[in-house]
Amino acid sequence: MWKRILSRRVQFALDLSVLVSAFLLAYLLRFEFEIPREWMHPMLVQLPCVVLLQFVALNLAGVHSFVWRYVGITEIRAFFVAAAWVFFLLVLLRLGLPVASLGSWRVPLSICVVDTVLAFGGVLGLRVLRRSSYEVFEKRKREKAADTEQVKQRVLLIGAGRAGVLASKEILNRGDISLQVAGFVDDDVAKQGSVINRIKIVGTTSQLPRLVRHLEIDHVIITMAQASRQDIQRITKICEEIPVKVRIIPGLYELLDGRVEISLIRDVQIEDLLGRDPVQLDVQSISEELTGKVVMVTGAGGSIGSELARQVIRFSPDKLLLIERAEFALFNIDRALRESEPSCSIVPLVADIGDLIRMRAIFDAYNPEVVIHAAAHKHVPLMETNPCEAIKNNVLNTLLLSELASEFRAEAFVMISTDKAVRPTSIMGASKRLAELVVQDLGSRSKTRFVAVRFGNVIGSNGSAIPIFQEQIRKGGPLTITDKRMRRYFMTIPEAAQLVLQASTIGKGGEVFILHMGEPVSIVELAEALISLSGMKPYEDIEIVEIGIRPGEKLNEELTFETEAAAATSHPKIFISKLASIDTSAIQFGMKYLRQLVDERNEAELRRFLNELIPEAQLTSEALSEIRTEQAFSLAAHGIS
Repeated sequence: MWKRILSRRVQFALDLSVLVSAFLLAYLLRFEFEIPREWMHPMLVQLPCVVLLQFVALNLAGVHSFVWRYVGITEIRAFFVAAAWVFFLLVLLRLGLPVASLGSWRVPLSICVVDTVLAFGGVLGLRVLRRSSYEVFEKRKREKAADTEQVKQRVLLIGAGRAGVLASKEILNRGDISLQVAGFVDDDVAKQGSVINRIKIVGTTSQLPRLVRHLEIDHVIITMAQASRQDIQRITKICEEIPVKVRIIPGLYELLDGRVEISLIRDVQIEDLLGRDPVQLDVQSISEELTGKVVMVTGAGGSIGSELARQVIRFSPDKLLLIERAEFALFNIDRALRESEPSCSIVPLVADIGDLIRMRAIFDAYNPEVVIHAAAHKHVPLMETNPCEAIKNNVLNTLLLSELASEFRAEAFVMISTDKAVRPTSIMGASKRLAELVVQDLGSRSKTRFVAVRFGNVIGSNGSAIPIFQEQIRKGGPLTITDKRMRRYFMTIPEAAQLVLQASTIGKGGEVFILHMGEPVSIVELAEALISLSGMKPYEDIEIVEIGIRPGEKLNEELTFETEAAAATSHPKIFISKLASIDTSAIQFGMKYLRQLVDERNEAELRRFLNELIPEAQLTSEALSEIRTEQAFSLAAHGIS
């Protein structure tokens, strides 16, 4: 029905009727509803001219392209622009036309003012009326579709800023949402007592206990667009003590078109408490690096590799090569990318990066211009009991892939490294440190730009602390940590992937980039926060148990050596590690000897040689390499990497 009533022709007719009525009403008001006979002719002469000017001005300002039911504050500017054009032109005609010959065309100034207000206010009013009726109609339709017996949950919105205003408006306009906003809570004293969208600001966060009891609140929703980690932690702690459930709306940078979808309101997650700020990217430089090029991502089925693939595809590469040896993981990321970007050319390739014949065939067939190397063994305890596999995959296979990239003249090669490469105490850390040295060495003698990007733990990655803790909570505990003094750097997977892409554009070749990880997080505090977010109390509902530091682990991870100086780059979250010069002959000899040791499975000599090849390495004694595999797997199942 609405489509028939408000077709484009009907909209034009309604606008014309408003413009004509406004002009006639302006004359009636001018002469107190008794228009003198001598003014009838000038009025009828001026009417079509003024209405035509107004209609054309509306069209030129883009008003007729607006969808009536979505007209809002943003579109109002176009109405003011059109009104100003017409008013200015009518005043010019009034002052410029000769009285003797064209007096009938000269619109009185009072009519110009009144008509402009009535005409443009009227056409805007039509659209406001349409939007209001649409919202009422949609709300009633949702109310009918929803469960009429559903009890509304009374909520408080914490934060009366832009996100809070959008959230409150969405809740009020939806008839199928079982939420009733009882008030805003904001720490800005100047806002207290104010009313937004018919909702009063009833107090500050320090008054939450009283407000929750007095207003019978079911749960509170944090609606601060860029809430800091400290704010979220503080509010969450207050709500835990009341107790009342706390939920959160994502930051505005996560929301599309500035509109809040109520379905995006979710429980507070550990990412919120860790407080990572949104990454500001130089989109232009990344676009120049990736758009229209053949990009290869190794380890594309892993947590980091898959996110890198998702970020790369945003920049419309000519082809995206997904290299992964785990078939099911490759199937999942391939399907997800095709659903999100069906127009992009995605090539899923089951391949082991250590298979020279297979990888050479891929390079020969597709000639990748950018290689992002995320494939690696990353689990510290497992690599302690499988040192030869760590060196083979993380070092020798990186060397193989790097040499192919150089041979086929790829523009850039980006290797994902880790904070465990700093003064390594584990086989995994030592292997990634050697991989850094490999790409730095090749970068000094190849036309391909080789860079390494080093960062700490990513939230939610396969085998990391948080998923293990969450699984232990689901089983009822206990949560097992290696040492209560342990601290780790954390970063979200999307943030890490975005910064890796940004670093690839900054590098000139041979650099090791360090991503700014913020402050290290206490593992025991992380465990306590996860228990609290699950609605339970640490040490009462779920225990936290120490199991002891495992071979190769540190109490505190580092991102730079004491002898290194981290130089700033053009991006505030990316730094260049100033490494000591590399002896190419030593690296080349080391690779040959490591290959021999891996082939011989000589783990004791391998561990000794790594300490010799990497002066800053502090690998554990050979005795620890004899730890039984069964014990290592048991520890890995209960701890963190």
